[in-house]
Amino acid sequence: MSLAPEIIKQLADQKAAGLPDFWEVPVSVSRELSQSWVAFAGNPEPIYSVTNRFIPGPTSDLPIRIYRPNADQSAPALVYFHGGGWVLNFLDTYDAALHRLANQSGSVVISVNYQKAPEHPFPIPFDDCYATLLWVKSHWQDLGIDPNRLGVGGDSAGGNLAAAVAIKSRDESIPLRYQLLVYPCTDRDFTTKSYNEFATDFGLSTQAMKWFWEQYLQGDQHDENAYAVPMRAKSLAGVAPSIVITAQYDPLVSDSENYSAKLAGDGVEVIYREFPGMNHGFFGNVEATPSSHLALDFAALEIANKV
Repeated sequence: MSLAPEIIKQLADQKAAGLPDFWEVPVSVSRELSQSWVAFAGNPEPIYSVTNRFIPGPTSDLPIRIYRPNADQSAPALVYFHGGGWVLNFLDTYDAALHRLANQSGSVVISVNYQKAPEHPFPIPFDDCYATLLWVKSHWQDLGIDPNRLGVGGDSAGGNLAAAVAIKSRDESIPLRYQLLVYPCTDRDFTTKSYNEFATDFGLSTQAMKWFWEQYLQGDQHDENAYAVPMRAKSLAGVAPSIVITAQYDPLVSDSENYSAKLAGDGVEVIYREFPGMNHGFFGNVEATPSSHLALDFAALEIANKV
């Protein structure tokens, strides 16, 4: 399938705006420009409640947002890590998507605004995300959730963080019901088929991913650390069952394919779905494309089946 018409228009509008590439301007400028991405996310649908609070992290207090779909005080829960190349984005960018995901799945969704690179490189964002999972599990009564029905999830860089948290949860014997990986960046290999085929002109570029990885890892000393680069794990046996969602025109498609194959090869259940005509970022862009609704509802149904 060719690119969906709404994605073609979105890309044309972005090109016409003449915005600089991430590596051409200071990080502060890219973050300011990314505020406009909320427009693609759309208006959140009604939900039972949304609560903002801070929790203690390893090196800083962390803002979290709790999306509750109903009054059930023993609901399953999803700890969600947003995308943005470990550098950009914030809780508002994902508001509409997570309202819908919570409503459709019946899970309480807890989203964390982890600290960002380059000021806070690996392992700080990863440590923040893992600490959030531990906090959620230990504060289950306060949150009104079932601590035995937890999952983790994220998109893009957040998918990397979710995959890494799932590996550490396996290592620390903390059971998870599932991991939701939405076009995750799981490897630092820029020679893959999709990095070559979709290097430019599809939104996220291969050059941008090289820049994002460098902001996060700042050298090659962590390239073999599975908590930084999940594809480097010696084995994925015993990690949580996986729900993997990809976009057809995304430089990260090969990452999803290769990681799913590694999971399956190590005996992990994998549910994999690619959305045709879509590019990177569509999952959270509720206003921009109806495929966002389809992907969110697909994820929600699979989550509900796991918990």
